[in-house]
Amino acid sequence: MEGTIYKSTGVWYQARSRDGRFWNARAKGKFKIDDISSTNPLAVGDVVDMDVENEGESSAIITAIHDRRNYITRQSPHNKRYHHIIASNLDQLVLIATLREPRTSQGFIDRFLIASEMYGVPARLVFNKADVYRDADMERYEVWSAMYAAIGYPVLLTSVRSGEGLAAIAALLAGKVSLLSGHSGVGKSSLVNHLFPELRLRTGEVSDWSGKGMHTTTFAEMFDLPGGGQIIDTPGVREFGLVDVARHELSHYYPEMRAVLGDCQFNDCLHLEEPGCAVKAGVINGTIAEDRYVSYVNILESLQEKQY
Repeated sequence: MEGTIYKSTGVWYQARSRDGRFWNARAKGKFKIDDISSTNPLAVGDVVDMDVENEGESSAIITAIHDRRNYITRQSPHNKRYHHIIASNLDQLVLIATLREPRTSQGFIDRFLIASEMYGVPARLVFNKADVYRDADMERYEVWSAMYAAIGYPVLLTSVRSGEGLAAIAALLAGKVSLLSGHSGVGKSSLVNHLFPELRLRTGEVSDWSGKGMHTTTFAEMFDLPGGGQIIDTPGVREFGLVDVARHELSHYYPEMRAVLGDCQFNDCLHLEEPGCAVKAGVINGTIAEDRYVSYVNILESLQEKQY
């Protein structure tokens, strides 16, 4: 029978078969997928084939894994030479961010977006807690919203307290497999439980979703949404580490830079001090936001530091 992995502990898996039944499953043998060195060959979102092991105990053996449409990885916390697959077969990545209490940095947002570009999964940005924003915060939101929307990332403004944007985010999640991320304190649990109160009983305590410094586990879990679609909880993922990103490749993951790379004088241009750089020209003429360029330079320097 065919099923989908909903939860992983690294040894045992919870899989849902096509008839809606959940099975406690274990893998038969080893699976090597996508030619990546991974600490976990099976991940939440994987479609698998299973044989019933014990009908009475709802236990099954996973015998095969289907090809993935996509997947997201992070650096393994136990072995830096290996990847850890967070989830697979995703429709979108959704970052819940805030501009106050706490403030999400642009660097964190841009690293999230780089990861979405690396793995080919569309990203959406949700700025939550709008009810606590001051005039200066709203001015920043307007600037960031316009900046990210202009390069292809949809942006929503939400507040559980005022109800702003809740219908829009419910529509965003409906019928899709969405991986949610964000720092602790941005109100992810309040947002999700307000939209889908049925999940409160199923998830138990979800207030620390992806909580910075709150979790050590890196295992994800999927939950069904009423009316269709799934969300994936990713505890322990403080940010998607930029694994195996070469310095000369970084600009390829900035859509607005990627569009002009062919116009640079040098093929290996890092867009720093090189003459004839189309990216720097774009910053000067305003087609590339200065804030995004500064973010690029900062991340580029962090990659250089990691090499040494």
